Amino acid sequence: MKDKFIIGRYLPLDSIIHRLDPRAKLIFVFFFIIIIFFAHSVATYAWLFLLIMIFLKLSRIKLWFLVKGLTPIWFFMIFTFIMHLFLTKGGTTLVDFRLFTIDSNGVIEGIYIVLRLAFIVMISTIMTLSTSPIQLTDALERLLSPLKVVKLPVHQLSLMMSIALRFIPTLMEELDKIILSQKSRGSEISSGSIPNRVKAFVPLLIPLFISAFQRAEDLAIAMEVRGYNPDTERTSYRRLQFKAQDIWTLVLLVPIAVVLFGLKYLGV
Repeated sequence: MKDKFIIGRYLPLDSIIHRLDPRAKLIFVFFFIIIIFFAHSVATYAWLFLLIMIFLKLSRIKLWFLVKGLTPIWFFMIFTFIMHLFLTKGGTTLVDFRLFTIDSNGVIEGIYIVLRLAFIVMISTIMTLSTSPIQLTDALERLLSPLKVVKLPVHQLSLMMSIALRFIPTLMEELDKIILSQKSRGSEISSGSIPNRVKAFVPLLIPLFISAFQRAEDLAIAMEVRGYNPDTERTSYRRLQFKAQDIWTLVLLVPIAVVLFGLKYLGV
């Protein structure tokens, strides 16, 4: 289970992407996701796919590892495609039943939405795989620091997001252990019809939630014992500093957007 869910995991590799400043990566991913929403043609999606393949190569993350790790969201992507298939009308009618019809616009829009979701998750996962939770916490706190003027608890928010990302792989590993223990007791989780699998999966949630609450309580006690105080001004051993490669990474957003908008308005 944990090998099929890589959101929140960190791969300690030595690559150009890993060495980038985490603030630069967060800003780049934020604007790259905005650019993805403007893609609406075969050429624009091909351009985005090429860019993501380049990012994978630069980060030394294998494509199959990323695709296999995104397995849990495939159901949501398929559901989204089916919704567009039946609800989006226009174009040539491909299938005509008495209760519903499937039009060409529904197929095209469904494919585009699935690709959009896949690209968003892929670029976000590349960022989390190449950035440690500690770096993400520091980057979020530095980027959101102007909001301290309006009394927003920036440090607490960034810490909560970092801990949430950090505990996703841990909880998946715990779920894997619970599934194995249930299988050893004769529970049929991975066999039978889909309704039976869902019914067998529900009892797994109770020990998972209990384990999550226990881990949260242990973490809170450990932080309290070490003198953690959210109201105290904190210093950091790790100093984040923009370098030339970080600036060029952000500048790279401009030609990426120019090429995409050029392909879009050329009607390619």
